[in-house]
Amino acid sequence: ECPGHFGHIELARAVYHIGFITKVKKILECICVNCGKLKVDTRDQELMRVLDRVQPKYRMKYVWAHCKGILSCEEDEPVEGAEEGEEYQPRQSTGHGGCGHRQPLVRKEALKLHLVYKRQNEDDGAGGEASEGRGGKTKKGDGPNMPDKKELSAQECYHILQKIPLKDLELLGLSAEYARPDWMILTVLPVPPGAVRPSVSTPGKGQSHDDLTYKLSEILKANQAVARHIDEGTASHVTDEFVALLQYHVATYMDNNIAG
Repeated sequence: ECPGHFGHIELARAVYHIGFITKVKKILECICVNCGKLKVDTRDQELMRVLDRVQPKYRMKYVWAHCKGILSCEEDEPVEGAEEGEEYQPRQSTGHGGCGHRQPLVRKEALKLHLVYKRQNEDDGAGGEASEGRGGKTKKGDGPNMPDKKELSAQECYHILQKIPLKDLELLGLSAEYARPDWMILTVLPVPPGAVRPSVSTPGKGQSHDDLTYKLSEILKANQAVARHIDEGTASHVTDEFVALLQYHVATYMDNNIAG
């Protein structure tokens, strides 16, 4: 007889996978949160030689150590335009090729990730360069010590990870075919058939055979609440509360010992 088949729950909003959230944090510290490009400069011959020798599964360790202190996505170096009468030539990248966006520090708090932007120097204009340098050190004369802090939702993180170019995935030791980073964010939750759901033993209370079934029921209710509030156009802060509840239930479904 057939023991059943796996089903799935399509989540109304993406949530973090508790087993991958630390890895996702490291990847975010390696890339630009605006354009998705790797912050490391591929013109760094010494680093590229190291990456060529290192096995793909160990590359992220070296790239992360090099990128985590870089707080800006370097733009291309300016090039002079063609003289009048000269044939137009396609512009060749002469630098890192980034977008120039100021980069935040990434902080993990329980089941959430936050982007922390250090204040820019008052002398900098609205579009000026960040006042911090490599290693996150700020210059004297910066504004208030309290940095700008923004929660990064799993939905936003999912879209950022999708922007990473294929060549940068290789430098990170990832694979576009087998190990894309956006797959570490949950948009669909697999549901095992009842026959393979393990029982849970509780001291003094015996075994509970329906523990995971009850948890899946809570996930469904929370997911339906999120979908309803999105459809009704409810205020974002209200919807976010139900997304946080969905995140908690999905995380405890996978690991019941974590702190919410």
